[in-house]
Amino acid sequence: MAQPTRRELLKITAGAAAGVQASGAPAGQAKLLFFTPEEFRLVDELTEMILPADDRSPGARGAECAAYLDRRLAEAFEAETKQQWKDGLKRIEALARKMHGKRFLEAAPAERVEVLTAMAANEKSPKTPEEQFFAELKARTVNAYYTSKIGIHTELKYQGNKYQEEYAGYDANYQGEL
Repeated sequence: MAQPTRRELLKITAGAAAGVQASGAPAGQAKLLFFTPEEFRLVDELTEMILPADDRSPGARGAECAAYLDRRLAEAFEAETKQQWKDGLKRIEALARKMHGKRFLEAAPAERVEVLTAMAANEKSPKTPEEQFFAELKARTVNAYYTSKIGIHTELKYQGNKYQEEYAGYDANYQGEL
């Protein structure tokens, strides 16, 4: 049996990589585990809108928050959690159609902001299912971002555990005046 040439191996590798990208899966992830490709694109856009790229960090998209959420939701034990996300994404699409007559990702950037703003209107005390889902989406996005390498190291500049030269906390045994 003849060994493939280097050129043939490169073609096979390039074809496989293109197939993964065409499937809607994020770079470096072979397949989506929970979201459909369309849902993944929606979640990726929503998370980026919540934590956009700026001069301090590449944002939620750069931190691959949507891919993180895909993995966590696939692992969720509670069917209710999974259904909450499926229903929540459908509600976002329904709200976009109601407000602008088109799907969320088909809407102009300003129209997308209007949809998200409507969902966040009662963020402190969400009442409608859309508002409740926004609270869930935002909380999970922030968690995904600040537990990523980009969130911890790039934005927060965490350097790891450092040796403390002196104790800077409260001494419970101290008897003098404070």
